[in-house]
Amino acid sequence: MFENLLGQGAAGQLIADIEGSALAPAMLFSGPPASGKGTAALELARVISCEAAAKAVGDSSRAAWKCPCSSCSRHRLLIHPDILCLGYKPFSAEIAASASSFLREAASSAEAGSSSSRILFIRSVRKLLARFNPVLWEDEPKAGKIFPLVNSLEEDIDELAFLSAQSSVDMNSVTKLTEEIIKGAFKLESEGMSEIIPIGQIRRAAFWSRLAPVFGGKTLVIENAHRMQDEARNSLLKILEEPPGRLTVVLTAPRPGSLIPTIVSRLRPYAFYSRDAEVEREVIRRVFKDEDSKGGIGPYLDSFLPVSSGTLEDLAAFFAASAAYRAALLSKRQGRPVSEDVVLLGKASAPKAEAAGLGRPREETAAVVNLIIEKAEKFELRSLFSRFLACLLAQVSISNRTANSLPSAMPSVSFSQAWKECSNWAETAAGIYNLRPAQVLEKLFIDLSFRMARL
Repeated sequence: MFENLLGQGAAGQLIADIEGSALAPAMLFSGPPASGKGTAALELARVISCEAAAKAVGDSSRAAWKCPCSSCSRHRLLIHPDILCLGYKPFSAEIAASASSFLREAASSAEAGSSSSRILFIRSVRKLLARFNPVLWEDEPKAGKIFPLVNSLEEDIDELAFLSAQSSVDMNSVTKLTEEIIKGAFKLESEGMSEIIPIGQIRRAAFWSRLAPVFGGKTLVIENAHRMQDEARNSLLKILEEPPGRLTVVLTAPRPGSLIPTIVSRLRPYAFYSRDAEVEREVIRRVFKDEDSKGGIGPYLDSFLPVSSGTLEDLAAFFAASAAYRAALLSKRQGRPVSEDVVLLGKASAPKAEAAGLGRPREETAAVVNLIIEKAEKFELRSLFSRFLACLLAQVSISNRTANSLPSAMPSVSFSQAWKECSNWAETAAGIYNLRPAQVLEKLFIDLSFRMARL
């Protein structure tokens, strides 16, 4: 068990708790992105309901990853009825990277239909599809729009399994279908996933939790549990206070402090850490069958996105520089002195944007927004917009620490607060209310410019 979780001491802790029959009914897996929290949660769910494990207490090889029992076979393909997953998490990069691995192996192997890379690709897509379990979407207004796409993806996955299992693989058909699956998955992630866990899903998950398991036990996985409405937190507390029998709850979060204390106090913590460079390269070699990777897991996965992290950072610098330029002009027109924070932001951001070929800062809102939308491919993959906002905040922070010769120079509280508040609004507007990225950027640019001009 947990053979697929490399370089994390939490795996040993979990195994010890399972072997000692001391597994807690509710757990918190905390740690940075790409540290294996989601992998551990899915593997735990498989082990809990393994049919063979129940007959082999004390056998160290029980619940092995390749266990042939019916329950484990379903878990490997993520079609098991006793696991329910919810919570916002972008899967697009993992899906694209898995597809690349699958196509490489399919082109060079006569056994593509049973390859580990094929299973990896199907699992990556089903991690996304798991967020659209009918249990979670009952009576949801958006279901009528979303589920035709969900059903289409399921059909495409079944067809891919059939095509790739043929004795003579038609790579043209396999490649074309794989590309269609990627396209459909990107669209589903952008249009169907909410960045905040709504109370309705927690209530439906609570109802599901009280139904009898099909196999040994049920597992409720809530990823990025810190992204939860207040009402949803209260509903979750009821599950944690009186957990149904044979239910295991796993929450994931960046750190324990990102959850409210009343929830944390009811969870057994397992800490996940950033792995060293060699372990991360080994993960990439073993999981994605890529021997040429030089970077870590995060940068590796990002490299498969339609817009790179580097491009988003350059666009964030251009946006920040232009907002600072507009704020400076507004201050001068109003007879106000230009804030030192604004000056430092412009001095640090403008050279980065110009070096990337984006030109000098601009005052006109439409010109700034149109350039960013074009270079970011219209943010059609919605998770890219969240990444852009994160890059924007990082750029502001870095700019104000390094823009002059004083390493300790920091932005004023009001300056930092303005950027954080406006960025949070933008995140909510795009992620919760589904406003178009262009709309959000226009308002964000105008609001930030005016607020900085008044500092």
